[in-house]
Amino acid sequence: MSDETEKNQLDMIGMMLGKHINGALDMDTMVIKTQERLMNSLERGIEYDGTVEESDNFLREHVWKKLPMVVMYVDIVGSTQMVLSLPEEKVAMLFSSFTQEMAILIEQNAGMVLKFVGDAVIGYFIDASNLLASDNAVTCAQSMIRIINEGINPVLAKSDYPELTVKIGIDFGKNMIIRYGSDKKTSHVDLLGPSMNVASKIQGLAKPQQILIGEDVYNKIHPTLQKKCKQEILSEAKWKYRYRNSDKLYPIYHYAD
Repeated sequence: MSDETEKNQLDMIGMMLGKHINGALDMDTMVIKTQERLMNSLERGIEYDGTVEESDNFLREHVWKKLPMVVMYVDIVGSTQMVLSLPEEKVAMLFSSFTQEMAILIEQNAGMVLKFVGDAVIGYFIDASNLLASDNAVTCAQSMIRIINEGINPVLAKSDYPELTVKIGIDFGKNMIIRYGSDKKTSHVDLLGPSMNVASKIQGLAKPQQILIGEDVYNKIHPTLQKKCKQEILSEAKWKYRYRNSDKLYPIYHYAD
């Protein structure tokens, strides 16, 4: 695919998505809305609206295409202990509410939700500008940490639930949209590519409430965001991923607001 063809394709995708952010989101309002939804969910079992339909439709329209995108993994720390120590009903309500709140933040930051995997959320960000997609992903991760600290945990503490911490990994690259099966409407669709794997591995390295990003994201985010990043010094025993066709280890950065 030529650069011009790819640019035209991404321009079209950007128009289809219609997800450019206009102005800063009101974080104080987001915290209040999060608390209202979470209290309703925990107290009355109110379920959230679905948040993956738009993504599913988009992926089905672009099956077998390779698209540059930013991939984000968000995972709860200590979820195994929660499963072992809490009643199943509480775990189900906690994980369901958490994943949906993270999904809402992804969508509010111009991303889409790929899927939920237990207590984890996988999202992706696509824009005609890879720079904007990268900014959106990092800003989204920053919002997630604040919403958890200021919105979710105060409600959980009052409701006899354990407070949450997360690990977030973000990377950029081309991923292929694939379909497992011949049915265009119902067969499972997913993403396959290096950034999917690396974002997952980066997330595994993160500490609680930490955001780690790959260098391909770091190089694309705005300089004001870059100033908040510090490169992680990792040994080869801990981090083995290298650039393609190179012996150089792929650098990882810690983003701290």
